[in-house]
Amino acid sequence: MSLAKARQAETVALSLAQDVKALSGWLERDILALAGPCLKDRRELFDFIVAELKQREPLDPARIRPVRIALTRQRESLLGFAKVLDGKLTQIAQRFQVPDFHIRAVCLLQRKPKTSLTYWQRRDHLNRQLGWKFHAVLKAVVTAMDETPRSSSLVENLNGRLRCYFFLRRNLGQGYLDLLRFFLNHRTFARSDRPERLGKSPAELMTGKSHPHWLELLGFERFRRSPVLA
Repeated sequence: MSLAKARQAETVALSLAQDVKALSGWLERDILALAGPCLKDRRELFDFIVAELKQREPLDPARIRPVRIALTRQRESLLGFAKVLDGKLTQIAQRFQVPDFHIRAVCLLQRKPKTSLTYWQRRDHLNRQLGWKFHAVLKAVVTAMDETPRSSSLVENLNGRLRCYFFLRRNLGQGYLDLLRFFLNHRTFARSDRPERLGKSPAELMTGKSHPHWLELLGFERFRRSPVLA
């Protein structure tokens, strides 16, 4: 390959990398972020990102095509949290008899760090518009957002927990995945941010009933160390 062709290929590759980086940044910050536009607008932005990726797909089909297809198939799953949040914000608007766009503005305010001048300028503006309702609305919106986990975050959390087990899947097959599911459902939590979950398994928390150790549920006898006599 001549130097001219190599430089041309480098220019194309760098341009593609910059474009993909910008698209992924928009996807993360403007579409999948909890503080963002309504579901309708998110869908339009999501479709724009997918269309832009498809346009660049011929430049690197091996990398871009799988991502583009995955995004297309998982759009509604990834944006499921937005539908839930929209419903909560609508309820807040009705409860306080405040226009929907003011409630959305309070939601979007949470995108700005509280140490920034922009945050306090926008907060002051909303405070003047909503008057005595502002602090109650702000608290309700923040609570609604805290109680609306993003589906993408849940998927990332689940993948992180399961990734260390997947190296055995090829050797043990589907039966291994069934055993893994049983193990994770019946293993007790060694630590948790919520004290009521400590020492309990997901199955116990879901059913409200205790059960033996997961090994005993599978028919094995657990080893127990005999007490040392003085």
